[in-house]
Amino acid sequence: MDLRVRICKFLKKEVVLCVAFVLAVISSFLIHPDKKYIQYIDFRTLAILFSLMSVMAGLKLHGAFDFVGRKMLEKTKYLWQVILTLVLLTFFGSMLITNDVALITFVPFTFVVFNLLGESYRKKQVLWVVCVQTIAANLGSMLTPLGNPQNLYLYGKSELSFGRFLLLMLPYTLTALALLCIWSFLLCVKEKKKVIQMEWKSEEQVFCNWKKIRVYLILFGICLLAVLHIIDYRISFLIVLLLIFLWDRKSLKRVDYSLLLTFVAFFIFIGNAGRISAFSLWLNQIIEGREVIVAVLASQIISNVPTALLLSGFTNKISLLIIGTNLGGLGTLIASMASLISYRQIAQEETERKGKYFLIFTISNVIFLLILLGVWKMTDLIKLCKFY
Repeated sequence: MDLRVRICKFLKKEVVLCVAFVLAVISSFLIHPDKKYIQYIDFRTLAILFSLMSVMAGLKLHGAFDFVGRKMLEKTKYLWQVILTLVLLTFFGSMLITNDVALITFVPFTFVVFNLLGESYRKKQVLWVVCVQTIAANLGSMLTPLGNPQNLYLYGKSELSFGRFLLLMLPYTLTALALLCIWSFLLCVKEKKKVIQMEWKSEEQVFCNWKKIRVYLILFGICLLAVLHIIDYRISFLIVLLLIFLWDRKSLKRVDYSLLLTFVAFFIFIGNAGRISAFSLWLNQIIEGREVIVAVLASQIISNVPTALLLSGFTNKISLLIIGTNLGGLGTLIASMASLISYRQIAQEETERKGKYFLIFTISNVIFLLILLGVWKMTDLIKLCKFY
């Protein structure tokens, strides 16, 4: 392949990484590299993020998630049960396995399911179901520090306890769950007849390596202990890295290293920007008192992970950034980079209807975003009333 073509493909695929790298390089001309650079890097976030991505890659590689999904669908008899199961698998799964992994796993699985149900069901429902699954992944993941990269980073920076983090995002998660259930039911309100029970073809059967799955579940527990500050993150990182490297290297190949490099580049840019007094003062003035709204709006343009990294360097109200960047994952297609996973799958499976999917996605996301911003405003007013 021509080098120019490869470069273009890389730039197109890794837009956020390239932007972060350019910003880091530009800022390094203003603040020349020195000993403080190493202090910019949040090694705890990077180590835990790498460990979690490695473990999730292993669990997916050895069939754990597909097995759970298929077992749950074996119990369904009606279309609404099938759709709700697919949506809730993504919603609750994203709380532990991250929104990216949930979509990488369950969106292709959705196409397998609808191929079994038949062409008529696929034509009428699949675009809507994938859209709702994408929203479910972005909203389910907001409940826990494990759910997405910005939560993991902001959780470490906020010094919130695990329980307080859950309580902070619980009102939005419960509202999202209710909306997703209603939305899922409305998708098939006219379909009252039973659907054929899921019967997987031999070539669609999942091979599960239970020995490796059990080990990966133990490693996930170790990662969770590091997130909760029960064990040192360096210990968990070394255990995960050494065990997987010696025992199951294929999982390491599936880690999203570009995301880790994006974090590093943004850490350098933010650290340098904080040392430029004029820029720091300007950004502080913009954010002050508008943390949630600024985070939501910025996420629409640069996505919520870079927004979390950027804004966290210029405000100490991290709890508001957690709310803003999680709600900010709704809206445009790039508000959460995880949403692009679903879009790529639609472009591959439903090429002629990807424009329709984009329209469905945008309208649905805006509706969810407005409702959840309303919930934020209500909780804000309740807190204000209690204060007085």
